[in-house]
Amino acid sequence: KEEPKEEPAAAQVEGAEAQGAPAADNKAPGEEAPAAAASTFKLPEIGSEFDAWLKAQLDASPADAKDTDEFRYLTFSELPPFTDSHKSLMRKTMTPELFDKLKDVKTSKGYTLSNGMQAGVLRPHLGVGFTAGDEESFELFKEVIYPIVEGWHKFNPETQEHKSDLDASKIVMGDEQVALFQKYVKSTRVRAARNISGYGLPAGASKEDRLAVEGVLKEAFGGLPAELQGTYYPLGGLTAEQEDALQAGGFLFQKPGPMQLLGAAGAGREWPEGRGIFHNEAKTVLCWCNEEDQCRIIAMENGGDVKGVFGRFCALSDSIKTAAEANGKKLMYDPKLGFLGTCPSNLGTGLRASVMIVLPELNKDPHKLEEICAGFDLQPRGSSGEHSAAVGAKWDISNKQRIGFSEVELVQKMIDGVGKLIALEEELAAAAAS
Repeated sequence: KEEPKEEPAAAQVEGAEAQGAPAADNKAPGEEAPAAAASTFKLPEIGSEFDAWLKAQLDASPADAKDTDEFRYLTFSELPPFTDSHKSLMRKTMTPELFDKLKDVKTSKGYTLSNGMQAGVLRPHLGVGFTAGDEESFELFKEVIYPIVEGWHKFNPETQEHKSDLDASKIVMGDEQVALFQKYVKSTRVRAARNISGYGLPAGASKEDRLAVEGVLKEAFGGLPAELQGTYYPLGGLTAEQEDALQAGGFLFQKPGPMQLLGAAGAGREWPEGRGIFHNEAKTVLCWCNEEDQCRIIAMENGGDVKGVFGRFCALSDSIKTAAEANGKKLMYDPKLGFLGTCPSNLGTGLRASVMIVLPELNKDPHKLEEICAGFDLQPRGSSGEHSAAVGAKWDISNKQRIGFSEVELVQKMIDGVGKLIALEEELAAAAAS
């Protein structure tokens, strides 16, 4: 699984644009490649032969307009000689023929096949191993991305289409069910990514695009309904007191390490410029600006009001959509892939709806709990990973699927599955008490 994902849209790019993609030695419009200079960028140690090959590739790589003093984009001259430790779907998909076909393709924003592969080459453990640098990547590199999507999601973009539904009023949750959720559920959270068409994604964004995205999002936050109004905190301007408060709330995100997915993909360049955190006064909505995606939106609260939390999530999504359109833009969205984002693991709805729930009786039999969750396509997480019991019997239960189902369908499946878990928990508790 990608980290930090176990967790991720505009009209589909037409094939004509793909045919007109500039050659790899052309600069993107308006960009000048920086002169090669001393860099603090360091390569990982993977294996002696592979490391030697990697260093030779770095030394031979031309300067990239997106390079910084701390980060270099490699240009692979040949298919990497992957080691046995390289596990990604990118590695399984990337044949010598496919590499040769796409190695000189570059998006209009200057994102290349090598740019997309870099994290998967430098970090062998990654499950996906490919990142998109902009919206056009999904068309120009679809021969890489589509097989990855099918391998990860069991969804074939060639034959299937995604659907979206952000109407929280369609969620069915009766009074009795609401009461049970309030009794057992400690907290509820719904999150997903949103990206604005016309700007680069963090792994490929220029400084100008990053700051423009921040400007659109700040406008969106300013136009939120009264109950969602709050404060935007630019990461580069935090006082020690603000930083402590955000850290205490679990809201703060850090610069990605050089060999984490985002760091290896180039999403940590020019940190912390253009990054920030928004939350409302009640701390029931939270947005991350320019972390893994341009905007990570999160709605949350203590207790089990799933419908209410999902409603706030939908309102937040709508506000960002409205602000983008007010700036002559739209959200990145594709009829086949749904909402687009940096990592192919978070396409479609990109949505993770989860509850923290205390289940003392089911906690005695994690396998039984997992079996029930599987029937509703839910993912239970204990305290020590798969098949482990949870400390304090507190489980994180979320939807497993992301694409091919609407947001309403996924949230409803989570509600129905958790309802079944609560019913079984009560049966087991009654039997234990008798």
